[in-house]
Amino acid sequence: MRSINNTIVLVLLIGTNFLGLAQVSRTESIRLTQLAKRVTIIRDQWGIAHVYGKTDADAVFGMLYAQCEDDFQRVEMNYIEKLGRLSEIKGSTTLYNDLETRLLIDATEAKSDYQKAAPWLKKLLNSYADGINYYLYKNPKVKPLLLTHFEPWFPLLWTDGSIGAISTADLTTTELKNFYGKSDDKIAFVAKEKDMQTGSNGFAIAPNKTASGNAILYINPHTTFYFRPEIQISSEEGLQAYGAVTWGQFFIYQGFNENCGWMHTSCNVDVADTYIEKIVRQKDGLFYEYENKLLPVKEKEITIKYLENGKLVPKIFTTYFTHHGPVMAQREGKWISLKSNNRSMNSLIQSWERTKSKNFAEYQRAMDWKANTSNNTVYADNKGNIAYWHGNFVPIRDPQLNWAQPVDGSIAATEWKGLHPVEETVHLFNPKNGWLQNCNSTPFSVSGNESPKEENYPPYMAPDGETFRGINAVRTLQKGGQYTLDKIIADGYNNQLPFFEELIPATVKQFEKSIQNGETKYSSLSEAIQVLAAWDFTSSENSIALTLANEWGFKIDPLLRKTYIDQGELDQVENSRNFIQHLTAEQVLPQLQEVITELTTLFGTWKMRWGEINRFQRLSGEIDNRFDDAAPSLPISYTSVLWGALPAFKSAYQKDTKKRYGYSGNSFVCAVEFGDKVKAKSLLAGGNSGNPKSKHFNDQAEMYQKAQFKEVLFYKEDVEKNTERKYHPGE
Repeated sequence: MRSINNTIVLVLLIGTNFLGLAQVSRTESIRLTQLAKRVTIIRDQWGIAHVYGKTDADAVFGMLYAQCEDDFQRVEMNYIEKLGRLSEIKGSTTLYNDLETRLLIDATEAKSDYQKAAPWLKKLLNSYADGINYYLYKNPKVKPLLLTHFEPWFPLLWTDGSIGAISTADLTTTELKNFYGKSDDKIAFVAKEKDMQTGSNGFAIAPNKTASGNAILYINPHTTFYFRPEIQISSEEGLQAYGAVTWGQFFIYQGFNENCGWMHTSCNVDVADTYIEKIVRQKDGLFYEYENKLLPVKEKEITIKYLENGKLVPKIFTTYFTHHGPVMAQREGKWISLKSNNRSMNSLIQSWERTKSKNFAEYQRAMDWKANTSNNTVYADNKGNIAYWHGNFVPIRDPQLNWAQPVDGSIAATEWKGLHPVEETVHLFNPKNGWLQNCNSTPFSVSGNESPKEENYPPYMAPDGETFRGINAVRTLQKGGQYTLDKIIADGYNNQLPFFEELIPATVKQFEKSIQNGETKYSSLSEAIQVLAAWDFTSSENSIALTLANEWGFKIDPLLRKTYIDQGELDQVENSRNFIQHLTAEQVLPQLQEVITELTTLFGTWKMRWGEINRFQRLSGEIDNRFDDAAPSLPISYTSVLWGALPAFKSAYQKDTKKRYGYSGNSFVCAVEFGDKVKAKSLLAGGNSGNPKSKHFNDQAEMYQKAQFKEVLFYKEDVEKNTERKYHPGE
């Protein structure tokens, strides 16, 4: 490597027809190399990194280095997205997605927070950047798409460990494009998925319900596959945490330490509000009414570059802000602004303090930061405590207003009045029945009869409705006892489908009624109806009934499948039961006929076993998965959580495939028992490496298919007994 003016220059390809220079001074390279010697990474037989450092900052350095080894492209992509720079690599199709990000996440504020950060946090942030930059320095063949140097303020672009945590209330990218784009603007954008099937499951079991007398935590996030790797970080400053980390973050997002564990599930707590602004145009500019005064609308130019024909083309947007936040839409001629908390240093502080909590009191103090805007928390510890918090960041508002709708932005009465103290939010501590759960459902069924009461809380605090998954979880845990790790895993894979338990008997009744009335238009369905009527409403690889039911279910009214609701709306279960109670043959049987026709066209018969068409396949390390019917794949028994199954497997027919392939659902799954020593079992979709050439790319695939878990190696003596490789970063 050439030395130029005492500088080591790394030339890295950063995109089509673009070259960038990543520079590391000789002094800096020496510093980073010395730092790397303070860190030891041990890879176990599953390729999982166990990172050991002298200090917490050392561990963070090693953690980010290890993440980059496993899948640098996912680390980089998460920050490209948070920087609002996707269009520089994907072109104009993500232009308005980038604009949305830039409106809601201000990089200037992130830089300012970094400068103001406490010394301990700044050390961690510096180590985060050092770990990634050292990886790029030591691996010059790696070709970043865009980011050749990572800054220590990058993690401050996030609210928490969920990359998808940005909240826009009910505002859509379509509305944003219509407001800021020109009428003749033909640029497309990536729409947000409306049909929500994912989320997460979290269970906590108290000592009086376990065989050992120790608390047990079940961690089951439902994400896109390969969204989080499995890792352990330890230091001589008391850090010892294990679990899943979102690529590019430096804390364990869902996991445990020696003392306690935490699982996050997505929630619908109102954390962002829309305001109707009364705009007044005058010669000297734009103003908005507020408390009988005219205040100037702040204008801000945002330049977004997009890739076109190998060149970066700038597009300048003049954007508008009131004191509520950015203007995001226009409805019925009225400007709509958004008030939110989509970036916060406190959330990073909270996430780190949570990772190092030694007991319930310390974990609760971390919750007192009130900075987690997107998640519920399921908790268990080695003292036998279990707990649940529904959300964490909850603004105080006028409970007489419907905050799911835009409110009047011209009056002070609609302003937030601070944040609710954590003790005022919906929560539960050590319920008498010894269990609690959340499956992205209402907190008012979190522990059966021991659950918090809805009437004790304002509507905006928990608008979440019930789901069939929540119903399944409650009835499963109500029957459970003498829990072990294996038993909680088995219950977590309960494959009953309560949606179809209710829909199919009603459908059979309508079919029989139509036949008795002498109607013949549905008579061809007789055999299919018999198959459905004889079904036990469980998902399995060999089930023909499941194939019919799943395809049919997706053709029925999408309102039945809505899992996240706003204040005052009927939830998934209410909608479904109302529909089932009043359904007619014409509402369900034509769709079943369509399924029969489509399956027969695809496969020559409709009698297809679920596992024949529902597959798991991992062919490449690309972020955008590709699938191939001709390539090896595994049959999967799991199905969509919409029908009430606890394990999640979201699959779809892909371009140029006849079979359905999974791309989201159970990803990192872990069961933890907190005794004198921690015991845990885990499973990761595919494997821990994003490199197809690695033996850890797909070494857990068959285990994933069969729900066979591996023993977690938490203590160093166990890790060393199962060492595949031991090294310092850079070696």
